[in-house]
Amino acid sequence: MATKSILKNVDIKDKKLGKSLVIALENAANKYVKEVQLSRRYEDVHGEKLRSILKK
Repeated sequence: MATKSILKNVDIKDKKLGKSLVIALENAANKYVKEVQLSRRYEDVHGEKLRSILKK
């Protein structure tokens, strides 16, 4: 997720939408993240190597 979208101000003018947002945030806070076991090898790709991969 881009930093700009995280830092964006949101104006909520409708009481119903505000309540929906609060409920969604509370539900998200109650969720847990399960740990994922990677089954394949991976590597981070940057710069010129990424350009060459995307060029194909």
